[in-house]
Amino acid sequence: MSFLKVESLARRYDKAGPAVFENVDFGIARGEFVCIIGHSGCGKTTILNVLAGLDEASGGHVFMDGREVRGPSLDRGVVFQSHALMPWMTTLANVEFGVRSRWPEWSRAQVGAHSTKYLEMVGLGKALHKKPSELSGGMKQRVGIARAFAIEPKMLLLDEPFGALDALTRGTIQDELLSIVQATHQTVFMITHDVDEAILLADKILLMSNGPQARIAEIVEVTMPRDRTRSSIHHDPQYYRIRNHLVDFLVSRSNDYAGLPASEPLVVRPGLEEDAPIESHPPGAPVVRLVS
Repeated sequence: MSFLKVESLARRYDKAGPAVFENVDFGIARGEFVCIIGHSGCGKTTILNVLAGLDEASGGHVFMDGREVRGPSLDRGVVFQSHALMPWMTTLANVEFGVRSRWPEWSRAQVGAHSTKYLEMVGLGKALHKKPSELSGGMKQRVGIARAFAIEPKMLLLDEPFGALDALTRGTIQDELLSIVQATHQTVFMITHDVDEAILLADKILLMSNGPQARIAEIVEVTMPRDRTRSSIHHDPQYYRIRNHLVDFLVSRSNDYAGLPASEPLVVRPGLEEDAPIESHPPGAPVVRLVS
């Protein structure tokens, strides 16, 4: 059984109008990293909020570790698009706040040591006592990531956390996130508009059709070795097959599902399809990124 199971999920804001999304079904295994991609308006963030317990679906169910999700829980850590830090607290205090909520019986020394460990993991060991106003955008997002990991959730939910960062900072934090996830075997569900980011980070990629009445149209399995890095990924022919498949869906096929009867998502492994075209994409070439 899947660690996370989403069954027939739907959300509508107007009872007389069409659903934003409906018949959304997918599962996530324990320790799996899953990205979801789709055009703006298809309901990606709403799905994430339902998984987090911050929003209620109009229909369907979400089960995590055998229990139905009903409301927020420290078993699910969330990193938002904005850093969402408390501005009057230091970097360390922002992380300690969550840790203290998770383990109220811990001493101040235990909370401080645990929080410091995760801040050091994201490269902020020398910024423990700085306020958010003294940090760059990338550093603020690192604090948010450290805070989410520090409560040791069963599942991590990321709502396009690197979207507002410059390319160099985003790449650095991607590497740090990948390193922590692999070390902790963390289960992750992440929204992204960056095709290359999804291929780098994910074990599988959920492709959503356009809204309204959006749904998971395809599940793309990333068949490349798990130890892939940003510097080596473009040397693997599978990368181009997967990338071309994702771009083709987003540009040409994401609207083809409108009005069609509900069906199970198509599971594809484009990286292993030898007949798929391999286009030239030299290192440093621009990435495809859909602006929301």
